Amino acid sequence: MSDALSVKDGQPTARRPKRWHILVFLLPAFLIYSAVMILPLIETLRLSLFNTVDGQSTFVGLANFQTLFGDERWSHDFWNALKNNVIFFIIHMCVQNPIGVALAAMLSIPKLRFVTFYRTAIFLPTLLSFVIVGFIWKLILSPIWGVSPWMLDLVGLKSLFAPWLGKPGSALIAVSLISVWQYVGIPMMLIYAALLNIPDEVIEAAECDGVTGWSQFWKIKLPLILPAIGIISILTFVGNFNAFDLVYTVQGALAGPDGSTDILGTLLYRTFFGFQLQLGDRSMGATIATVMFLIILAGVSLYLFIIQRRMRRYQF
Repeated sequence: MSDALSVKDGQPTARRPKRWHILVFLLPAFLIYSAVMILPLIETLRLSLFNTVDGQSTFVGLANFQTLFGDERWSHDFWNALKNNVIFFIIHMCVQNPIGVALAAMLSIPKLRFVTFYRTAIFLPTLLSFVIVGFIWKLILSPIWGVSPWMLDLVGLKSLFAPWLGKPGSALIAVSLISVWQYVGIPMMLIYAALLNIPDEVIEAAECDGVTGWSQFWKIKLPLILPAIGIISILTFVGNFNAFDLVYTVQGALAGPDGSTDILGTLLYRTFFGFQLQLGDRSMGATIATVMFLIILAGVSLYLFIIQRRMRRYQF
């Protein structure tokens, strides 16, 4: 009898072949992911527990975290960056995602013309490099050669113009809104796909009951796309607490003015690599990176184990 056959209850049954080729195809991706993501993460966590003493790498336990939260200079910079990061995230949640939902709802209107053009135009900034976006908006908002004063003057609002990127009270909001403009296409496309995925039977049943227009969106469609909104929220959280590139492009590594746009990403960059006269400190940089990782891990865990379970009843 062949090796591929086995006897069960007196009857020969086919033995399931071992699919070793799956491991062969997964191995390159696993090795690359481990080299790029897992090993650097492990090394960062390890480095946060060590420090250089007399030229030697010495295990210091949680002393680096004690310095980060206890030392006046370190704690001031860290809490300022964390506060700005929270504001950065809130602006995206309260501005970017609602606008994305509204745009997706309008694009899903069956009788709307030029849907493809609108969808492409709104999503296009997402494809641009953050360097290009930052440079363009610095030119637009410049009080010397920018076009913002001229555009506001066309509608009689030139008196409202101010050097928003140069004022501590408005710089973070300005940078956040630039980021919103660039990435609003992502929640729009995800919500748009979720709206198109709603079964036609549900929409037809709602129309038979006389529920149409925006009332149909609020009562029928919105509850059905809550899982997609949850995914967008957690992606926004992870992306904002990993943010660095746009702030660095627009405001530089010092995240001025006076640290008003300093977030955890820029603080990590200056701490780990050093900047101008500040020398890099690998251990403290790894400590800040570890705190960022724990914050993101806590937020993702909260979503996966608490919020997502409550949304499953809306899924088809």
